[in-house]
Amino acid sequence: MELLRDGLTFDLTGLAPKEGTATALANLRVGLPADFDPSTYEALLLAPGPHLAGAESLLPVVQVAASLLLVLATLPGLAAIGWLPAGNLVSPRWFVDAVRPWLNGGPFPAMALAGLKRGDDRVTSIGLTFFIGQEFALHTGGERPGEQHARAAVRLTDWLIAHGHIAQAQAVELPGAGTLWLEPGEDCIISARWA
Repeated sequence: MELLRDGLTFDLTGLAPKEGTATALANLRVGLPADFDPSTYEALLLAPGPHLAGAESLLPVVQVAASLLLVLATLPGLAAIGWLPAGNLVSPRWFVDAVRPWLNGGPFPAMALAGLKRGDDRVTSIGLTFFIGQEFALHTGGERPGEQHARAAVRLTDWLIAHGHIAQAQAVELPGAGTLWLEPGEDCIISARWA
């Protein structure tokens, strides 16, 4: 099925008479029961139409796609919404609650359209490459990441989406998180540390 919104077309595949595709997204799951098994569901895929080839990661296109997903989130029987660039699954209610404020001018929905992974001494992004061509590793100074590190990572995600690709080292001030020193690496990973 072709869906048209704000002059942009998107293809919705996996509808009858064809079978939906299996889903195995697992990088991040938010708002879903602990025993949620995506392999027991079929997936529909919403993708930009052919005329948007190469523009799928532009924020205006993503915002229109997200607005379509808000409508699709009301479909009966919908168990989860996945975002392929980050490999995550979130509950439809959680997706709506995270994305609607962004579409109304709020912060980027970091856990719906990207993801964060806590390691031993850092929080790393998943899926930002789709938007800016880079991921980040927020170093905690040797301590296990806590809630303050996760909040700073969410704010850094929002800042990077707003400012784009980082070409040179710089300090950035994040509200509620302090000043971070960002240093791009040759591996397309931005090293972020508190300044």
